[in-house]
Amino acid sequence: MTSTKSLRGALAAATFALVLTGCGGGSSNEQTDLAYVARDVETLYNAAKERLDRGDLAVAAALFDEVERQHPYSPWARRAQLMSSFSYYAAREYNGAIASASRFLSIHPGNADAPYAYYLIALSYYEQISDVERDQAITRQALTALNEIVRRYPRSPYAADARLKIDLVNDHLAGKEMEIGRFYERTGQWLAAQLRFQNVIDDYQTTSHTPEALYRLVETSLSIGVPEEAQRYAAVLGANYPGSEWYERAFELMEEHQPARVSG
Repeated sequence: MTSTKSLRGALAAATFALVLTGCGGGSSNEQTDLAYVARDVETLYNAAKERLDRGDLAVAAALFDEVERQHPYSPWARRAQLMSSFSYYAAREYNGAIASASRFLSIHPGNADAPYAYYLIALSYYEQISDVERDQAITRQALTALNEIVRRYPRSPYAADARLKIDLVNDHLAGKEMEIGRFYERTGQWLAAQLRFQNVIDDYQTTSHTPEALYRLVETSLSIGVPEEAQRYAAVLGANYPGSEWYERAFELMEEHQPARVSG
């Protein structure tokens, strides 16, 4: 899942608004060699900022890190940590973004910019979410990070965006459960399949995958010879998704498996 240009632009604006307050003016220094050169904090910070403005994101991140290394107790170091995290994020170097933002939070947990640092961490995990055919460890880390924003800062604008992303992440994780469940079903591993489909019902019931999960539970229940369970799942499907394709298919399936009537 990649960010849109508008999102990155908004993040950049937010970052500059956060970190430039209180920064001194003056022109940027042209000295941008990444080799260690002792420089005053404002010159070094402005060199990093200039690189960021020019789109040299990796160099900018390294120079912001240098601000912190050379002047660790300066107020500029605190701002540089956030700018480093943003620069890494914009460069799609997500591990660097997470490390910088986490370092900021470990040193300044109560800072006014802490919500933004948590947000950068969550976005850095979110951007790495892969398709459902791959391992979803990063997806779960993204979900944890997004939930942390909502828990800590429920009224912040970051929480509002996090809630939207949480819904998308849950849908993605439900899709993974469905993919595994369908594989087990195709290979005749009915109980293993049922466990995956039931996970969708229990943990991701508000996602788009719920109607199919209920239908698959009808199928697998019939396959293992428990039509009463199949009927129960079909009834839940009909009550909640009466006009869906999955209910129509479940209805037809249950009709096919009605017990034979004994003629009088």
